[in-house]
Amino acid sequence: MADTEHGAVNAFDIRRHLHVGQVIPAHPLALLPTRGMDERHQRALTRYYVASGAGGMAVGVHTTGFPIHDAKIGLYRPVLELAAETADQALARDPRAFVRVAGLIGDTAQAVREAQIAQALGYHCGLLSLGAWRDATDTAILAHCARVAEVLPLFGFYLQPAVGGRRLAYAFWREFAEIQNVVAIKVAPFDRYATMDVVRALADAGRDDIALYTGNDDAIVPDLLTDVPVTSGGRAYTRHFVGGLLGQWAVWTSRAVEMLREIQLWRASGADTIPREWLTRGAALTMANAVIFDAAHGYQGCLPGILEILRVQGLVRGTWTFDTHEQLSPGQAEALARLSEQYPDLTDDAFVAERLDEFLR
Repeated sequence: MADTEHGAVNAFDIRRHLHVGQVIPAHPLALLPTRGMDERHQRALTRYYVASGAGGMAVGVHTTGFPIHDAKIGLYRPVLELAAETADQALARDPRAFVRVAGLIGDTAQAVREAQIAQALGYHCGLLSLGAWRDATDTAILAHCARVAEVLPLFGFYLQPAVGGRRLAYAFWREFAEIQNVVAIKVAPFDRYATMDVVRALADAGRDDIALYTGNDDAIVPDLLTDVPVTSGGRAYTRHFVGGLLGQWAVWTSRAVEMLREIQLWRASGADTIPREWLTRGAALTMANAVIFDAAHGYQGCLPGILEILRVQGLVRGTWTFDTHEQLSPGQAEALARLSEQYPDLTDDAFVAERLDEFLR
């Protein structure tokens, strides 16, 4: 696939697209038992996300598996290229804006190199993981971010410490907001205080052009419903999360799209009150996510949990990851099997079943 084939996808206004609010699933990696990429099922996943109405996809992120960034494994470019190619083919039937987000990790040299690969493949922005910078100063991290942003627009990423992130205070995000080529921030500290730090920092920097995306899989609906009071330049107003880039949205994606559209319609209506059923639905989604992400065991079964949902639906063959010790926790499979019965309004088993042959073609 020639890099120039992707020139047309770069024409749309990425800031506008992100500000509208999109469902962006974190794309998993379908593996064979031998730990090689299962290309057929990998394509099926991409087709599923496009058919679900997602507004984009994030590839090469934690849900995909960070080992693909290892040069010895050699899958970073192939995985990104396959996802872009498959999405292009699926979107050709019904063209629409679709943002491609590439996961970027490592030191500055590696992150810049990956950003260059992603840009050549038609990816619009990079979700920059700071896992390799856990012991660095804020000054060093900000210089790193600014350098990568010279190559590819940044989708900032506040990752919770429990899965490899680090605490990033208000002062960091206030300085981060000075990087002009930041288009959005995925806020995923799983911490309300830390979440509000980011919102306040963007307001204080006057960066209303940076879209806020929730990555708090434990508080998806509350994030999307809440108007956060902020002040900028003496003006009091509110900011809110317009969409999400989530591992949770790697499953039941068509339902996630429906949910976000309902919330967008509610916002557009100008209604002053939040329907109580939304709070109930939000609690159900958090409880389901606790099982999928294996919160009871410190997220050890997170990736296998996502893959197990997709396996049962037929979208992947198994729950294999590159880490052979990364498996479903005791009792997790049984708990996952009960989710469709417990929360039928959250799942999209029927949607997938009706289209599975098309996804796997």
